Amino acid sequence: MFKKILVANRGEIAVRVIRACKELSIPTVAVYSEGDTESLHRKLADESVCIGPAPSAKSYLVIDNIIDAAHQTGADAIHPGYGYLSENSQFARTCEQKGLVFIGPSAQTIDDSGDKINAKRLMHEAGVPLIPSSEGGVSTVEDAISIAFEIGFPVMIKASGGGGGRGIRICEDEASLREEFPVARSEARIACGNDEVFVEKCIVKPRHIEFQILADQHGNTIHLGERECSVQRRFQKLIEEAPSTALSPQLRAEMGRAAVAAAEAVNYCNAGTVEFLLDQDKNFYFIEINSRIQVEHPVTEMVTGLDLVKEQIRIAAGEALDYTYEDLPTRGWAIECRINAENPDFNFMPSPGTLATFHAPSGFGVRMDTHLYQGYALPIYYDSMIAKLITFGPTREAAIQTMRRALDELDVSPLKTTKSLHREIMDDDEFIHGNIHTGYILKFVPEEDDDDED
Repeated sequence: MFKKILVANRGEIAVRVIRACKELSIPTVAVYSEGDTESLHRKLADESVCIGPAPSAKSYLVIDNIIDAAHQTGADAIHPGYGYLSENSQFARTCEQKGLVFIGPSAQTIDDSGDKINAKRLMHEAGVPLIPSSEGGVSTVEDAISIAFEIGFPVMIKASGGGGGRGIRICEDEASLREEFPVARSEARIACGNDEVFVEKCIVKPRHIEFQILADQHGNTIHLGERECSVQRRFQKLIEEAPSTALSPQLRAEMGRAAVAAAEAVNYCNAGTVEFLLDQDKNFYFIEINSRIQVEHPVTEMVTGLDLVKEQIRIAAGEALDYTYEDLPTRGWAIECRINAENPDFNFMPSPGTLATFHAPSGFGVRMDTHLYQGYALPIYYDSMIAKLITFGPTREAAIQTMRRALDELDVSPLKTTKSLHREIMDDDEFIHGNIHTGYILKFVPEEDDDDED
């Protein structure tokens, strides 16, 4: 096992990793920016090192500063969390070159899974179902139009190196494709450093279903069941749950086998996620592999009883998986609401500030992952997600009821948050009956407001 782990992140995921390390009796090092001097992750870690000014580009994204902090403190492994450098192959490769264990997949796997066009080729070879699309990158609008007429409108223009919804444009017809194609390439270049895009069939009102996978260094690859992630805004997930109301045992098994095949196709090792779209006829299609721990991993933990961060660490230390999904006593239902410091009544305007009041909900079936505490001044430099509220119950109905109660208890005054939107959704008949899809949120957020900045 490792003698010391540096956590190359901030916020709630840094706190989450530090807590897992403490339970494994592994000392931790927190890195922090000048803007995070009073952060909870710094307070909880055994040691901390300042790695630069508040902006992430000058601190949390500076590889050399993080590597230097690891060597300075004697850490022998680095956990990247999610976001930031977690899917940066250069960071993973540098860790290896500098004698540090990167707690995640190899640099080559990150490259293979991160390039969407290459990943689709590998999935095709592995027999994983794919959405009809261009065979590779598309460089001209005329080629894009030709492909669109071949596979049928509507289509999506997607950045080859994108992720998390970046660089995606939906086109209903030829006119919109001509208009959006140059915009999509420009967005791809800015967001991903690569303007390569491809054209893909747009599945109407799909469900977004992802499978958690684990793979060790001994050739064992398993899945841990699915998560439903269809409630999302601008391709960013808002609510996740496990399991999904859409999957029968047979479909779950079929998609699980495809997820394992996808992971094996890129020689995956450690924890990751294989994402699919499920259409209205129950056909599923591969979207991408996320080569990191996911924001929504707690719902899988709640229904399986596994600590996924501890599993990441054990796998990185060379331990073997000695169980399968079928061996786990999976039970009940879990729901996660992402609490963002945004005002949904004013087009999700950011709402930073100092917490005059902080009350985290508790009680049976409630978990809250956060880096907040009373008196904490929320910095303006970072992502707006401030907490993840997770509830568990023996049934989905019970988990929803507990979530209503937990949302009512949550108090982070005077910050404006997405709590009110989540509470409204928990009372909605369509959500209660599981009738959701990736466009479901437009019932609460008018389309014209959702697109006015795009």
